[in-house]
Amino acid sequence: MAETNKILKLGDLAVGEPHPAAATAKRYLEQNFTHAELLMWLEGFCSCSIEGNRSAEICAATLRRLLNGEPVSDRYLLGLAWTMRDCKEAELTRS
Repeated sequence: MAETNKILKLGDLAVGEPHPAAATAKRYLEQNFTHAELLMWLEGFCSCSIEGNRSAEICAATLRRLLNGEPVSDRYLLGLAWTMRDCKEAELTRS
């Protein structure tokens, strides 16, 4: 029988417990991008993934799941939000 009351070390997440920053990452995406913009990002990620960009491939799949209302793990959500934030910041500094 699997042990369900395992004592965690300080700083460890319990099995199934999402990272606390995942909610912030989702809120960032919702507050900073319209649905139409998210679709354009999806298209861009898909285009880059065709060229072999692994990060774009993962971001495209994650964003597709989000847009379809499917479950997304916390680390994929954090990676997507961080990538989009970095791209947006880089675009602003070029302007």
